[in-house]
Amino acid sequence: MSAEDGSAPAAPFDLEAIRREFDELAARVPDRATWEALRVRFLGRKQGVVRSALEAISQVAPAHRKAYGAAVNRLKLHVEAEVERLEVALRAAAEAGSRRTLLDVTLPGRRPRVGSLHPVTVAARAIEGIFRELGYTVAEGPEVEDDFHNFEALNFPPDHPARDTQDTFFVEGGLLLRTHTSPVQIRTLLARKPPIRVICPGRVFRCDNDLRHSPMFHQIECLAVAEGITFSDLRGTLEAFVGRLFAGSGVRLRPSFFPFTEPSCEVDITCPFCRGNGCETCSGSGWMEILGSGMVDPRVLANCGLDPDVYSGFAFGMGVDRVAMIRYGVPNIRSLFENDERLLRQIKA
Repeated sequence: MSAEDGSAPAAPFDLEAIRREFDELAARVPDRATWEALRVRFLGRKQGVVRSALEAISQVAPAHRKAYGAAVNRLKLHVEAEVERLEVALRAAAEAGSRRTLLDVTLPGRRPRVGSLHPVTVAARAIEGIFRELGYTVAEGPEVEDDFHNFEALNFPPDHPARDTQDTFFVEGGLLLRTHTSPVQIRTLLARKPPIRVICPGRVFRCDNDLRHSPMFHQIECLAVAEGITFSDLRGTLEAFVGRLFAGSGVRLRPSFFPFTEPSCEVDITCPFCRGNGCETCSGSGWMEILGSGMVDPRVLANCGLDPDVYSGFAFGMGVDRVAMIRYGVPNIRSLFENDERLLRQIKA
């Protein structure tokens, strides 16, 4: 019986015609909205053409039902695959368009931000470079010291204020955080025989904290020991060093006292801010203190097993942070250790 007389049809949908129509529409999908309309029309859950063709399988004559079902499945797979391919292509096109909008390849490149050395590091390397050219070597030692190397061997009396807890950081086991790099000089004198010419850079620690002092700061000390060294050698070395570190600066020596040198003197340089004319920074004197120095005390040489009648020497030391403050005009020493990028970018050492 035919469909006109009430029998079941062989194929309620023309599947080939549906496929041709879909392919024609799929070939002309310019945007997401068109793609969405195409998807809903053919794969929609309620009135999609492919879903309707699947639901109509019960209307097919039993003899043709298997062949019809297989044909509908092939159509469904074809439509789903093409819809997915179109979606991927539209997404890729959208991303490419977005990149073209955000990135203008005709603009010049931007240089990456490059870091720089810390001002204290630059100052320390400058000082070390000057002394290397003068024939000195670099010596280092531990930051946690014992009393002998930090005080006793350096001729500090038992009642010296530096041995008190208000000046020095003490740790367990009778040890302490070194208050200067002079212990490195003692270790060098105990380990080597003269002639000796060394500088001793490193961190030191003191119970002090204000605009010009920090509980942790950096020092570089210089030591020269040999036969026949005199105070003239000390002054000549200081003038050569200061002249290189602070170009054109004068040097002034003032009598002072240190337990480990005798005679001792403070070293002033021409104020770099006013060039000796007097300003607020140098308190109107035209001079600025930069370091302490002197001839190595004979008792220090004896404590290290050297005959003071044969050997003599000089020593001096300075705060590297103070040198950096002077060179770069930093008014507060704490600013050097706050890691403020604005300050570091301004200095750009």
